[in-house]
Amino acid sequence: MNRIAFALPFAAAVLAASFAFAAPTPLGTFKNWSAYETGEGDGKVCYALSRPTSTEPSKIRRDPAFILINDWPARHAKAEPEIVPGFQYRDGSNVTAQLGGDTVTLFTKNDGGQGGAWVEAQSDEERLVNAMKTAPEAVVTGTSKRGTVVKDTYSLAGFADALDKIQAVCGP
Repeated sequence: MNRIAFALPFAAAVLAASFAFAAPTPLGTFKNWSAYETGEGDGKVCYALSRPTSTEPSKIRRDPAFILINDWPARHAKAEPEIVPGFQYRDGSNVTAQLGGDTVTLFTKNDGGQGGAWVEAQSDEERLVNAMKTAPEAVVTGTSKRGTVVKDTYSLAGFADALDKIQAVCGP
């Protein structure tokens, strides 16, 4: 089974629980990335997501992990990166995303039993998204609440096309 297809029900549940979304409408699959639209009017959101192609340590217990890029037209938010690790992060910890020679630091927050990581400064968001368009992979490293350092590697093959699709559908 395609890794993205397996992840879709979980991703939809995570997003629905987090943002009270309706069922997502697929916009397409672009190599290792899938694009979706959900909601309407002020509640319309588009997002692209992918699952890790590898994880270290390989045998940790957790829910499925994702990297997401969200467009929220009503919030005037475009290309917001988010890490969904499938576990809670250690309180007060940071996450790093390494793309070639560039590293971006994200802050973490645990809410409702789930963890998440976001970029604080818009300039870093733009830097991360631009690097994702050209780098072959992103290596995301964070520390779980239990103290396990987890390194997820995401293929960025298809990312630029998935981003173009969500921005065409949720554009200005």
